[in-house]
Amino acid sequence: MLSWELRRDVLDIIMAGGGGHIGGDMSVLNALLVLYKNHLRITPETTNDPDRDRFVLSKGHAMEAYYAVLCHRGFLDLDDVKARFNKCGSPYIGHPNNKLPGIEMNSGSLGHGLPVCVGMALAGKRDGRKYRVYTILGDGELAEGSVWEGAMAAGHYKLDNLCAVVDRNGLQISGPTEDVMSHEPLRARWESFGWHVLEVNGDSIPELDGAFSQAKSLKGKPTAIISRTTKGFGSPLMENKAEWHHHLPAAEEYEAIKKDFEKGKGAAARE
Repeated sequence: MLSWELRRDVLDIIMAGGGGHIGGDMSVLNALLVLYKNHLRITPETTNDPDRDRFVLSKGHAMEAYYAVLCHRGFLDLDDVKARFNKCGSPYIGHPNNKLPGIEMNSGSLGHGLPVCVGMALAGKRDGRKYRVYTILGDGELAEGSVWEGAMAAGHYKLDNLCAVVDRNGLQISGPTEDVMSHEPLRARWESFGWHVLEVNGDSIPELDGAFSQAKSLKGKPTAIISRTTKGFGSPLMENKAEWHHHLPAAEEYEAIKKDFEKGKGAAARE
């Protein structure tokens, strides 16, 4: 049920700020929630601990979902985020801002997150640290060459403390990913760079939880989780529609989406 409450928070943040990347927020939210709730070893009190786990949202435009999860975990205050998101001079901008607690790296220019995480993971290995490094990429982002340079380096250095999640919702701002720049066979591509690959239904919290647990036990290679998701997940009004990449809901759309989220929450409570 928590994921449905956070979807409502995302919707309200976007409405308060007058914009946001709502479609990708909804496809990536479950991965962020599961990672921060069950697997990432970091708290508001340990953001400067050298042994903390690291996370980078390479898919930086999904920031509203990240805000919702950071607020739930106590790093940020939800009311403050809603009041100041996208306002002039506010630190709550539309992409990660490392001036805020819990955020390791500014991102938004796609293709940067994985290479930086490779450096973090390699440093951890060489310094004898036990931390793990995680990143989430969008599937449209995979057209960036720097992603594959990072993947090649991670495989070469056998960075088994590194886990990359691909939010495979099949859509980007300009349409279906396979029309813009084909990524299939995606599993084989990651494997060819020396990665373990896990494929899950990213709309399923139990499947994501199992994949993150498995990634921690895999040795000798980095792990890529191909998370097959639904853009705009949670409301038929948005699902699998490229135009909802960054659409700001009108008043009647907002009410319809809220109702869909309430239905989802109710169904989850009955399971």
